[in-house]
Amino acid sequence: MARAPDPRRWTGLDAAARNPEREAYPTYPFVAHPPTYIPRRLQQIDRDSAENLLLALTDDRCTLSNLSRFTESEEELRAMARTILARYGDTASFHTNVDQPGHVSGALDFTSSSWAYSPLSVYSEDYGLIVVSDTEVGMFWNFADY
Repeated sequence: MARAPDPRRWTGLDAAARNPEREAYPTYPFVAHPPTYIPRRLQQIDRDSAENLLLALTDDRCTLSNLSRFTESEEELRAMARTILARYGDTASFHTNVDQPGHVSGALDFTSSSWAYSPLSVYSEDYGLIVVSDTEVGMFWNFADY
Protein backbone atom coordinates (compact mmCIF):
# COMPACT_ATOMS: atom_id res chain seq x y z
CA MET A 1 0.00 0.00 0.00
CA ALA A 2 2.98 2.27 -0.42
CA ARG A 3 2.38 5.23 -2.70
CA ALA A 4 3.47 5.10 -6.31
CA PRO A 5 3.26 7.82 -8.96
CA ASP A 6 0.12 7.64 -11.07
CA PRO A 7 1.11 6.08 -14.41
CA ARG A 8 -1.25 8.41 -16.27
CA ARG A 9 -0.15 11.44 -14.25
CA TRP A 10 -3.65 12.03 -12.89
CA THR A 11 -3.65 14.53 -10.05
CA GLY A 12 -4.50 13.17 -6.62
CA LEU A 13 -5.45 14.67 -3.28
CA ASP A 14 -2.96 13.33 -0.78
CA ALA A 15 -2.05 15.61 2.11
CA ALA A 16 -0.30 12.72 3.89
CA ALA A 17 2.19 12.46 1.02
CA ARG A 18 3.85 15.61 2.34
CA ASN A 19 3.85 14.37 5.93
CA PRO A 20 7.37 13.78 7.35
CA GLU A 21 6.16 10.46 8.82
CA ARG A 22 5.84 9.17 5.28
CA GLU A 23 9.61 9.11 4.80
CA ALA A 24 10.15 6.64 7.64
CA TYR A 25 6.94 4.69 6.90
CA PRO A 26 6.27 4.41 3.15
CA THR A 27 2.85 2.82 3.69
CA TYR A 28 1.68 5.59 6.06
CA PRO A 29 -1.12 6.00 7.01
CA PHE A 30 -1.70 2.32 6.24
CA VAL A 31 -0.29 -0.22 8.65
CA ALA A 32 2.14 -2.71 7.11
CA HIS A 33 -0.01 -5.80 7.69
CA PRO A 34 1.08 -9.31 6.70
CA PRO A 35 -0.37 -10.43 3.33
CA THR A 36 -2.83 -12.83 5.01
CA TYR A 37 -4.40 -10.01 7.05
CA ILE A 38 -5.81 -7.90 4.24
CA PRO A 39 -7.92 -10.34 2.14
CA ARG A 40 -10.01 -11.28 5.19
CA ARG A 41 -10.98 -7.63 5.60
CA LEU A 42 -12.02 -6.94 2.02
CA GLN A 43 -15.11 -7.89 0.10
CA GLN A 44 -15.82 -7.67 -3.60
CA ILE A 45 -18.60 -5.32 -4.66
CA ASP A 46 -20.36 -4.59 -7.94
CA ARG A 47 -19.70 -1.58 -10.19
CA ASP A 48 -22.81 0.32 -9.04
CA SER A 49 -21.72 -0.02 -5.41
CA ALA A 50 -18.21 1.09 -6.39
CA GLU A 51 -19.63 4.22 -8.04
CA ASN A 52 -21.67 5.04 -4.93
CA LEU A 53 -18.73 4.31 -2.66
CA LEU A 54 -16.47 6.59 -4.66
CA LEU A 55 -18.98 9.39 -4.06
CA ALA A 56 -19.49 8.44 -0.40
CA LEU A 57 -15.74 8.65 0.23
CA THR A 58 -16.09 12.43 0.09
CA ASP A 59 -17.84 12.31 3.49
CA ASP A 60 -16.38 11.23 6.84
CA ARG A 61 -19.46 9.15 7.52
CA CYS A 62 -19.40 7.24 4.22
CA THR A 63 -22.81 8.47 3.10
CA LEU A 64 -24.23 10.12 0.03
CA SER A 65 -25.84 12.90 2.09
CA ASN A 66 -22.85 15.18 1.50
CA LEU A 67 -23.45 15.39 -2.27
CA SER A 68 -25.66 18.42 -1.74
CA ARG A 69 -22.58 20.41 -0.66
CA PHE A 70 -21.12 20.25 -4.18
CA THR A 71 -21.94 22.80 -6.86
CA GLU A 72 -22.29 20.00 -9.41
CA SER A 73 -25.56 18.09 -9.66
CA GLU A 74 -25.74 14.51 -8.45
CA GLU A 75 -25.75 13.31 -12.06
CA GLU A 76 -22.64 15.35 -12.85
CA LEU A 77 -20.90 13.85 -9.80
CA ARG A 78 -21.95 10.34 -10.87
CA ALA A 79 -20.59 11.00 -14.37
CA MET A 80 -17.25 11.97 -12.78
CA ALA A 81 -17.23 8.78 -10.71
CA ARG A 82 -18.01 6.71 -13.82
CA THR A 83 -15.12 8.42 -15.66
CA ILE A 84 -12.72 7.44 -12.90
CA LEU A 85 -13.96 3.84 -12.84
CA ALA A 86 -13.90 3.62 -16.66
CA ARG A 87 -10.16 4.21 -16.52
CA TYR A 88 -9.80 0.62 -15.25
CA GLY A 89 -11.87 -0.97 -18.03
CA ASP A 90 -14.95 -3.17 -18.17
CA THR A 91 -13.34 -6.20 -16.53
CA ALA A 92 -12.07 -4.45 -13.39
CA SER A 93 -13.03 -5.81 -9.99
CA PHE A 94 -13.96 -3.64 -7.03
CA HIS A 95 -13.16 -4.30 -3.37
CA THR A 96 -13.80 -2.50 -0.09
CA ASN A 97 -13.26 -2.77 3.63
CA VAL A 98 -16.81 -1.46 4.20
CA ASP A 99 -19.37 -3.99 5.33
CA GLN A 100 -23.04 -3.88 6.14
CA PRO A 101 -24.30 -6.69 8.37
CA GLY A 102 -27.11 -8.53 6.63
CA HIS A 103 -26.65 -6.85 3.24
CA VAL A 104 -26.85 -8.54 -0.13
CA SER A 105 -23.46 -9.98 -1.02
CA GLY A 106 -21.57 -7.79 -3.49
CA ALA A 107 -23.79 -4.72 -3.09
CA LEU A 108 -23.66 -1.82 -0.65
CA ASP A 109 -26.90 -0.16 0.45
CA PHE A 110 -26.22 3.53 1.04
CA THR A 111 -29.65 4.05 2.59
CA SER A 112 -28.60 1.87 5.53
CA SER A 113 -27.27 3.38 8.71
CA SER A 114 -25.45 0.30 9.95
CA TRP A 115 -21.95 0.29 8.63
CA ALA A 116 -18.94 -1.66 9.75
CA TYR A 117 -15.35 -1.05 8.76
CA SER A 118 -12.24 -3.17 8.88
CA PRO A 119 -9.60 -0.50 9.43
CA LEU A 120 -6.31 -0.92 7.59
CA SER A 121 -4.62 2.26 8.81
CA VAL A 122 -3.41 4.05 11.92
CA TYR A 123 -6.74 5.90 12.11
CA SER A 124 -9.72 4.75 14.16
CA GLU A 125 -11.92 4.79 11.07
CA ASP A 126 -10.95 4.29 7.46
CA TYR A 127 -12.81 3.04 4.46
CA GLY A 128 -12.03 2.81 0.83
CA LEU A 129 -12.32 1.38 -2.62
CA ILE A 130 -9.72 -0.76 -4.33
CA VAL A 131 -10.07 -1.15 -8.10
CA VAL A 132 -8.14 -3.95 -9.80
CA SER A 133 -7.64 -4.25 -13.55
CA ASP A 134 -5.30 -6.42 -15.59
CA THR A 135 -2.70 -3.65 -15.63
CA GLU A 136 -3.10 -1.54 -12.48
CA VAL A 137 -4.54 -1.15 -9.00
CA GLY A 138 -6.19 2.04 -7.78
CA MET A 139 -6.97 2.93 -4.19
CA PHE A 140 -9.39 5.63 -3.06
CA TRP A 141 -9.60 6.16 0.70
CA ASN A 142 -11.01 8.32 3.48
CA PHE A 143 -9.50 8.49 6.96
CA ALA A 144 -11.10 9.79 10.15
CA ASP A 145 -9.98 9.86 13.76
CA TYR A 146 -12.73 10.63 16.25
